[in-house]
Amino acid sequence: MHEWALAEAVITAAQQIAEKEKLREIREVDIKIGELQQVERDIFRFALSQLKPASFKNAKFRISTAKTTLKCRVCEHIWLFSKSKLDEDTAEAIHFVPEVAHAYIKCPKCGSPDFEISEGRGVWLENIKGVR
Repeated sequence: MHEWALAEAVITAAQQIAEKEKLREIREVDIKIGELQQVERDIFRFALSQLKPASFKNAKFRISTAKTTLKCRVCEHIWLFSKSKLDEDTAEAIHFVPEVAHAYIKCPKCGSPDFEISEGRGVWLENIKGVR
């Protein structure tokens, strides 16, 4: 499950930031997840709770979603990604490898599969709060 790998990457990045900022205890970690990642939040949250080190013992993980915006390179139409419009197999494929979205999603205006993902891909740390 890629939720565990993503959680491990978040913990590692947060630890590096905490060390750089000389934080001995982390209290809050704000995480933003791009909608295209289709992360199962319950699994991701559980993985974070299991992987966190002692310095994160009392940390609260706040997770929010960034909407995915797509822009057609042919007609420049901009639209929002919608998982609900995908069949189960397609959603699963994009869940594990978001780069394959181009094989399944087409511009609703001109039908081109040539689009860019403007926003809403990936996982990143927005903020970390702790005690020095």
